[in-house]
Amino acid sequence: MIMTFETRLRDYRKQLGLSQEKLAEELHISRQAITKWESGAGTPDVVNLMALSDFFQVSIDQLLFGKEANRQSKDFIYESSTEYDIDGEKDFDIQLGGAYQISMQAVESEKVKVKLLSNTLNQLEEHFKIKIDDVKNKIDIDLKRLGDMTEAIAKENLRIAVFLPEKYLGKIELAVNCRELILTNICCHRFELSGKVSTITVDGGVGEMEFDSNLDMFIDILSHQGEIALNQLSATSKIQVPKDYLFQAVKKGLATKISYEENGKASDGFSLQDCENVLELNGFKSELVISRNLSD
Repeated sequence: MIMTFETRLRDYRKQLGLSQEKLAEELHISRQAITKWESGAGTPDVVNLMALSDFFQVSIDQLLFGKEANRQSKDFIYESSTEYDIDGEKDFDIQLGGAYQISMQAVESEKVKVKLLSNTLNQLEEHFKIKIDDVKNKIDIDLKRLGDMTEAIAKENLRIAVFLPEKYLGKIELAVNCRELILTNICCHRFELSGKVSTITVDGGVGEMEFDSNLDMFIDILSHQGEIALNQLSATSKIQVPKDYLFQAVKKGLATKISYEENGKASDGFSLQDCENVLELNGFKSELVISRNLSD
């Protein structure tokens, strides 16, 4: 029998006598994320892979493929990181540009940490420069490409993990161009995303989130409290929510439309009135499909 990642993850968890809920608590993520990984409906992002690797004391290669890596200490061949200490609440202006995947996670720390990861780009310090500026009540994080490094190459070969101190989060503005964005436990006054992103995963967190993108997007909400708003122009996007997620859908803008799916088929609306969680579509000639799977 060939063991898959989801089988190995379930076995590691059961060997420690942990429920899905308890493992989720240990990793500071939602139980829905563990369920999704163990059912084969998705795989963890790089931040959560590293957290699982540390928790179970196995390499990422062992976790994913069932075999030890040839290298002993790293799960990515090339890594580069930058840290900065802060001592109070800050707003964050983060400009990261192109990458294959970007993970942003709020953690119990007093440091801002940005890690660059790749299995193909060596000498990351010669290709990229991370600049962190502390100006009054705002932290500016800017990732610059150096030399002949292009955004197209970065989008195929670079992963970025950003760790922010959860107790110091004010407003966050993020500008990116990536295939996948994972937001974990982001609790802040307001989160604003601009740029080009195809897939967004929201796992935990509280507050207002606004996504400005003219791409068709898939947004997977594992858990979140507050408002998530999409501003789009001539785009069709889908938001997937857990079956027990309660929300109010709001349609604004011109020629916009919200429709619903259950178990992959068109359904009547299941939006509620006067709900704390709000899913909003704004823009022009855009459509939002809100989907849930009742069998989860």
